[in-house]
Amino acid sequence: MGTYARQDIVFIRGEGCWLTAETGERYLDFGSGVAVNALGHAHPQLVAALKAQAEKLWHTSNLYRVEGQETVAEKLTRLTFADKVFFCNSGAEACEGAIKVARRYHYVSGQPERQRIIAFRGAFHGRTLATLAAAGNEKYLEGFGPTAGGFDHVDLGDLKAVEAAIGPETAAIMLEPIQGEGGVRPATTEFLQAIRGLCDKHGLLLVLDEVQTGMGRTGKLFAHEWAGITPDVMAIAKGFGGGFPVGAVLATAEAAKGMTPGTHGSTFGGNPLGMAVASTVIDIISEPAFLEAVRDRTLRLKQGLEGLKDQHVDLIEEVRGAGLLMGLKLKPHVTPPQVVKAANAEKLLLVGAGDNCVRVLPPLIATDQDISDGLLALSRALGRVARETS
Repeated sequence: MGTYARQDIVFIRGEGCWLTAETGERYLDFGSGVAVNALGHAHPQLVAALKAQAEKLWHTSNLYRVEGQETVAEKLTRLTFADKVFFCNSGAEACEGAIKVARRYHYVSGQPERQRIIAFRGAFHGRTLATLAAAGNEKYLEGFGPTAGGFDHVDLGDLKAVEAAIGPETAAIMLEPIQGEGGVRPATTEFLQAIRGLCDKHGLLLVLDEVQTGMGRTGKLFAHEWAGITPDVMAIAKGFGGGFPVGAVLATAEAAKGMTPGTHGSTFGGNPLGMAVASTVIDIISEPAFLEAVRDRTLRLKQGLEGLKDQHVDLIEEVRGAGLLMGLKLKPHVTPPQVVKAANAEKLLLVGAGDNCVRVLPPLIATDQDISDGLLALSRALGRVARETS
């Protein structure tokens, strides 16, 4: 179906941070499949894990114990706040599951009226009817009939509005530590800590969407760690599978107490192939030395982007983000598609976002040379845009 305005490029091979098109041209991938290819393309350990599992077992369904799920769940619970994990296939499914966990928790706690979730304008939680309603973006909701109820929207960073929105029917507060699709807009440490405090004060669950910010993208395994807080429920996906479709809902034992047999399910969630890959991704990314290297690359990338902002003050308004989830907020007369197109011409892949922003999302394995090459290509692309708009 014509649901994508696809760029006219067909890629046939990838290695590390580079993609090769059918024309033989090589592109530096600073989009990472929209923050998915955390370990780049054709990572040898991921390829080996997938091949080994493919020769043994693909699918049995969740009617039976799945060895890989138990392995990955053990790793996730050891490395995070969580006690329980539900496996699915995507970020939208993970966010949908997290919403269900939050509502079900209050239901089994004897407060079935607590169904409403406070969410934030500019958010993006997926394309299902419930996750679209959670984000509240009218552009994405248009034409799809009645909007799923139960969501109250406030502005990111407006703590007074959050407090005012809390009522007897409020079940949870749901947010991304950094709004990716919404324009690489970070929630401050102070705001995240205050939201955690409000949840504790009012008996609400804190639901974090770390689909884009998780799995090392910000230089820690999960972005909320920078704020020194923990959620009650968390959705993950994207980098979690390194390119294989895998998602998960993580929760404390208390928050997950309503998720009993029959309350939720997934035919393919946690299949052996996905678990083999995800297990390997976790092993690689959770290593302290790997995360330290991400932080080092972050410094180089951020400094380079700030330098480009200084060179192109007529095009770039602000450099945003954290880790290797960076964004260029553009001046009003410049559009993300213009910059993405110009970057394509320089054989550099970028990703547009809301709030007139372009995302810069290198794989976490990007070398210093990759970062330098990307910044040079971006500089040339911005030069193209400057000439076009002058």
